[in-house]
Amino acid sequence: MASKRGTAAKQNQARQPAKERVAAMRKQQARRERRERIVIFGAVGVITAALIGGGTWAVVSQGGSGEQSALPTAISGSGTSEPPWPLPADPVSVAREAGLTVQPMEGTAKHFHAHLDVPVNGEEVTVPANLGIHPSGNAMSELHTHDERGVLHVEAPTANKRYTLGQVFAEWDVRLTAGAIGGLRADGQNSLRAYVDGEQVTGNPADIELKPHRQIALLYGPADAKADVPAEYDFKPGE
Repeated sequence: MASKRGTAAKQNQARQPAKERVAAMRKQQARRERRERIVIFGAVGVITAALIGGGTWAVVSQGGSGEQSALPTAISGSGTSEPPWPLPADPVSVAREAGLTVQPMEGTAKHFHAHLDVPVNGEEVTVPANLGIHPSGNAMSELHTHDERGVLHVEAPTANKRYTLGQVFAEWDVRLTAGAIGGLRADGQNSLRAYVDGEQVTGNPADIELKPHRQIALLYGPADAKADVPAEYDFKPGE
């Protein structure tokens, strides 16, 4: 009997370290899980902070809430002569009158290009170089041209502003309405048709919004003439 009690005691002693080892292992596992949770929560916090910071930077970099403004009210120039239409004597003043920002250098918050064709009775009217640019070169509008290709440059100090074709014609000081372009009026024999990316649009062409790589054409001529306007423009690399 005494021998059995001794054997049981020895077995209990042999089992006790195993239980302790299991308990120790469970404690270690719990500590590992806590550490992993801390690491995960820390990583999530870092990512969240980065996203919030990035969102804040985006808002600040766009100079506002990030929401786009409404389209400007339709405007145009006042010139009513027939083409060709030259560069105004003071391109900067008419740009300011059109509600455009004029600065010593181009803005960097928003930068894109659109293209304008103005065929009149089958002949392309030249869009002058340096619309919106001071003759001395020390100031320019956020909407301007650099050459005579008809490429319209938007280089703006804020990212949420929007631009229209009417502002281009205001800078050019050429009238543009639903029924007239400069001194040319739509009548029973002649029409003024507007196209965006090859598709005809109705309404006042001064309301057409300028967008990246948008191809705009204003076609004036015989009302029954077949329209031959491009659907796109071959911009230079990087434009």
